Order: sequence, then C-alpha cells, then structure tokens
Amino acid sequence: MLWNDLADRVLRGEAITRDEAMSVLNAPVDELLELVAACYRVRRHYHGNRIKLNMLINAKSGLCAEDCGYCSQSVLSQTGVDRYTLQSADVLVEGARQAMEVKSHTYCIVISGRRPTPRELDHITAAVRQIKQKFPLRICCCLGLLDDAEVQKLQAAGVDRVNHNLNTAEDHYDEVCSTHTYKDRVDTIEAVKRGGISSCSGAIIGMGETDAQIVDLAYSLRDLEVDSIPVNFLIPIAGTPLGGTEYLTPHRCLVVLCLFRLVNPTKEIRIAGGREYHLRSLQPLGLYVADSIFIGDYLTTRGEVPEKDLEMIADTGFVPATAPDATKISEYAPGIAPLGIKEGSNGSQRSDIALRTP
Repeated sequence: MLWNDLADRVLRGEAITRDEAMSVLNAPVDELLELVAACYRVRRHYHGNRIKLNMLINAKSGLCAEDCGYCSQSVLSQTGVDRYTLQSADVLVEGARQAMEVKSHTYCIVISGRRPTPRELDHITAAVRQIKQKFPLRICCCLGLLDDAEVQKLQAAGVDRVNHNLNTAEDHYDEVCSTHTYKDRVDTIEAVKRGGISSCSGAIIGMGETDAQIVDLAYSLRDLEVDSIPVNFLIPIAGTPLGGTEYLTPHRCLVVLCLFRLVNPTKEIRIAGGREYHLRSLQPLGLYVADSIFIGDYLTTRGEVPEKDLEMIADTGFVPATAPDATKISEYAPGIAPLGIKEGSNGSQRSDIALRTP
C-alpha cells in the first residue's frame, strides 16, 4: 500500500474503502513510520500543530449496576476502586480551576451509572453554570444514557459537549455488556445531536474484537458524524470480566489511531485511556496522528504527570490548543501544582489533583 497516495485521496475528500481500512490495521512494522507520516499530513491539514488537552473528574465513582466487562466501577467488579456519590459543586469548580492550570481546552465531568437522576442532573447543571462564569473552558459531560429533555437541560446550562462512547462494534456489543444495548448508546448520541450539543463518542480497543469490527466501529462513528472520537486502549484491570485480556502492542495501537484518522479525517481524534500503558515509549508518535489527549488522571487509573505530557508536546513541536476566550481571564497564569507537590510512584513530582475523594 502506498500510504501517501491514500493520504492524498483523503485530502481530496475521498473516503477510504473497507479493504484499505483493513490494510491500515495490518500495516507491517517496517511501514509504520510511512503510515504515521501520511496520517500526519491529514492531521496537519485539518488541525495544524495544536493538541487539545482534556482533563476529567470522576464526579461519581462506582455504584453502577451495569455489567460492562471492561469497567472497574461496576458493582459486579471486584476491583477495590473508590465508591462515592456525586461530588459537591465546590469540588467540581475546583477541578475546573485545576484544568485551567494544566492548560486544558476541555474539562470533562464524568459520573458512573446507567443514567443521571433528576437530582444529579440539576446538581451538575448548577455546577456547570458556576464554572462557565469563572473559567473560559469547554465543558464536556459523560453522564450515561440521556433523552431529549435531559440534553436540553445540559444545553441550557452551557454544556458544550456530551460524551457517550459506542465502545465497540454492534455485533460485538453483547460480548461486552448485557444490561443495555448498542442501540441505547446510539439513541443517546442522536439525542445529543438533536439538542444542539457537540457529540463525542469513541472506542475501547482490546476487548477481543476482530479487525473487521474495529473497521465497522470507525465507519459507524463516521456515519453518526460525531465531532470528537476518543480512542481508548483497554487496561485489563484485575477483578473485571476482561481483566485477563491483554494483547495490544504499541504498533497495534498506532495503526488503530491511523485507521480512525483516515476514516474520520476532519474529526478530533483523542488518545484516551491506556495511552501510557500501551503506547509506552512510542507515545510521541501518537501525537502525529491524533490531535487530542487526556492530561492528568483517568477515571480509576493514573495518567502521566502533567508536566511530562506538556514536555512531550513541546518536544514534538506541538502546542496546547488555547481554551476558548482564554484571554478574557487576565489573571490567568498557567501552573502545574495547584494543591501542592507530592512524589509520584516513579519518584517524579506530580500535581496533587486527587479530585476523586469525596
């Protein structure tokens, strides 16, 4: 396969075929740099040299009755993760301040559970209004299944984006979860789009899916015209049904990112959970394909030290995308350790952004 020729066609607005998509997933190791370079041409054309940084807060942890096989927050999982009810508005606002300090473009409020209760939705929308008054951040909410009325409340509060991942292909979904369906997730995405909020939906790779199912998912997200596509790589957490499933390599992760870039060239492609665990020393190469990453910690797993990610971005010649209207906050001065410094597990210093404790 001539990867530059494929990139030329994508840049002309042509869609790649399923056979070509399969070829991307099966690119040999000795062609990996050529493939990444071709994808970088597409990424640069649509997204320049910017990296959108997303920071999330696990605003409600565990206590979920769903049986998603990958998730450490399900009540069926024996993982020992923190379990607590919805965080206070003060904690959510503090999280937004810390997101600003690590140069985030988007602040993501995530709760566990099938769907938010009316009380939870009111609490979150009130906190979003406070955040919007204080900080020039885009706000993304990941709250589970949503209907049109709930989306309208989020839109009225100023929520910019809603995340609800498809996670895997339709014909693989029953292997991952039995308490809700693939269609339930599609219905939520469509409600988000009807409500005038930017849609975010992506993948979890490494759950036993076939190459054809990865391709199916990439095309399904294209057909749904979602704006942002987070690509997660399964961390096999002990105590979850998929805890023993581990076969991803840095090469595999990179070709998957290339596939999602070429199938969805204009969209925000985010390297999400599992980036540090699976890409390891090849993380910088991912920035030449994706235009977005999470910074800081994930829901129940640690991320990279924020300083290290900012250093990696600078070293590769990329720059953090400026949060919308950031110049309106004249007193804003980026920092790294708003709550003090403590030692990380690798001996390095890290910001204390432990916002998951109630």
